[in-house]
Amino acid sequence: MSAHAPAGVRPIHMMIRVLEEARSVAFYRTAFGMEVATRLAFDGFTLVYLLCPGTDFELELTINHDRTEPYGLGDGYGHIAFVVDDLEAEHARFEAAGLSPNPVREFHRDGALLAKFFFVSDPDGYRIEVLQKHGRYR
Repeated sequence: MSAHAPAGVRPIHMMIRVLEEARSVAFYRTAFGMEVATRLAFDGFTLVYLLCPGTDFELELTINHDRTEPYGLGDGYGHIAFVVDDLEAEHARFEAAGLSPNPVREFHRDGALLAKFFFVSDPDGYRIEVLQKHGRYR
């Protein structure tokens, strides 16, 4: 049985709270080529919407102006994932850029490669999975 979203329903963004706008924007630009699509400053907080080239899914950064302590990520957040054409090249690029990626790993199921990936953490500690384009990860 396959589920179908109602007409017109599609994901548009994911939001995370970050401590320092410039540091986070620089990380996502360097790591994933994301650029600021919109920046909205309000009394007390700023919203920054980052967009990957060729997509319309955005990462919304929320910066609360009075926040001075890092956010506790709790035990509910898992990760956001990005898919790439050449995982080894991206891993090397992340290392060269000083982004400290974890080692590349492979996940097998029933003897077949299910996923090849690495994780990296952004400046606020959010974990990000970077996957080789393969199988269901397109």
